[in-house]
Amino acid sequence: MSVIEVFEPAMCCSTGVCGPDVPQELVSFSADLEWLRSQGGQVSRYNLASEPAAFAGRPAVLDLLQVSGSQGLPLVLVDGAVAMAGRYPGRDDLARWARLAPQPSGRAPLTMANGTGGCCGGSGSC
Repeated sequence: MSVIEVFEPAMCCSTGVCGPDVPQELVSFSADLEWLRSQGGQVSRYNLASEPAAFAGRPAVLDLLQVSGSQGLPLVLVDGAVAMAGRYPGRDDLARWARLAPQPSGRAPLTMANGTGGCCGGSGSC
């Protein structure tokens, strides 16, 4: 199975699923990554704000940042090769890269367990 690495722009928490206004694409992407992991997929996710060393240690990531800046993120590497840049992949992309059978995402809008809209308790302090 392939190793998938996702290099994301600076966010308030490791997944970006925090604060009062969580972008639906991040909620969906987080759900898709959980699905991939449940299928045995190997995926690592790096946030520029909290893990800059992961970015500095990868020539492909540095090249993208030099050309596009953080606007080119997210960047997805599959087995070290650039697979996608500038947007989050869907479940079908993740399945293909991990060599799994394609699965519909079954995506429905998700809400946070605490009902406030974010991991920070809706305080907006992220």
